Amino acid sequence: MADLYWPGDERAGDVFGQGAFLAAMVRVESAWLGALVRAGIAPAEADTDLTGLVNDTDVDDVAAAAEAGGTPVLPLLGLLRDRAPGDAAGWLHRGLTSQDVVDSALMLCARDALDATLQTVDRQADALAALADRHRDTVMAGRTLTQHAVPITFGLKAARWLDGVLDARDQLAGVRLPAQLGGAVGTLAATVELARLSDAAEPVKTARAIAADAAARLGLDDALPWQTNRSPVTRLADALVGATDAWGRIANDVLVLARPEIGELAEPAGRGGSSTMPHKANPVLSVLVRRAALAAPALAAQLHVAAAESVDERADGGWQGEWSALATLARRTVVAASQTTELLEGLRVDADRMAHNAEAASASLLAEQASVAGPAGDQPADLASYLGASNELVDAVLERHRGGRP
Repeated sequence: MADLYWPGDERAGDVFGQGAFLAAMVRVESAWLGALVRAGIAPAEADTDLTGLVNDTDVDDVAAAAEAGGTPVLPLLGLLRDRAPGDAAGWLHRGLTSQDVVDSALMLCARDALDATLQTVDRQADALAALADRHRDTVMAGRTLTQHAVPITFGLKAARWLDGVLDARDQLAGVRLPAQLGGAVGTLAATVELARLSDAAEPVKTARAIAADAAARLGLDDALPWQTNRSPVTRLADALVGATDAWGRIANDVLVLARPEIGELAEPAGRGGSSTMPHKANPVLSVLVRRAALAAPALAAQLHVAAAESVDERADGGWQGEWSALATLARRTVVAASQTTELLEGLRVDADRMAHNAEAASASLLAEQASVAGPAGDQPADLASYLGASNELVDAVLERHRGGRP
């Protein structure tokens, strides 16, 4: 998809798109129907793959009809029942509720978003590790509160970026995506009743086994029904924001160091033209990554508010307020991940300009050393003599990167 309001949105492809969400809901219905058949509750003739019965051309019709029931599940079921063969149509959705279908579908879409993001995060980590190692001796000015502080190396700066990206990767990889398969109020009551009517020896165990089977078929975690416990959603949101935080920090540094008066970094060539000023090469990738980092926390906050507002066994507005916010947050994260990867893989480092700027500010950059050493202390011969444990710190992050390889 492309989006005039969010340049670069097409990088996310169909992740969390309308068609992907619709297809995910169909997958949930199909997995549940198959689980009923395998448990001996539904007849073998009902075992039908539903995934080919609905496609992107149905999105508008389902969306337009969703308002009447407050969710897209009701009009989707209407389409499926019209198109599925007889036995499948009769057993469709038995034991499920609309929240089961929507929440499980959201988790399926989230998995695609996480997979896409983690793939690019690994590329970011490799690019940053290469920069950190290559520039471990490239001296530059360290800056605090916008002012010159003490000398560092660009290798150390890249290693610190890498450390943040590795934190984000760990958080993303640790996200748990559970299926939601509990029926009307999360008790599996309808499924237990179906099992009882089919003469299952242990209806409750049978119902739990059906839910576990459907979750496995979907590739989601088998979990207790979570209904108004929205921690699966907020944990996912927090991991996505953790990633945009890490990328925003990188983008901010690039934006500062790419200013013409500093000129120590430059984005990959070929972007950033101006509509009126032909001399400009704006750092647009960093601008767009920073945009995502600024917007993401508010979307996560909306999801936390919805979680806090959950009530009874299904929330009256909070739950419905999650879907768009989560989809938007996930898509924007995937886009920012791609843009950050392009930025880092093509980042241009001007080591000579870094050395020049540092030498010009050497009196300021070595003021701390003079203060610590006192009047009788030895003065460092050059900036490279006052780098402390920089090299060892770079090594520590690089070792973390090597140890965390999948």
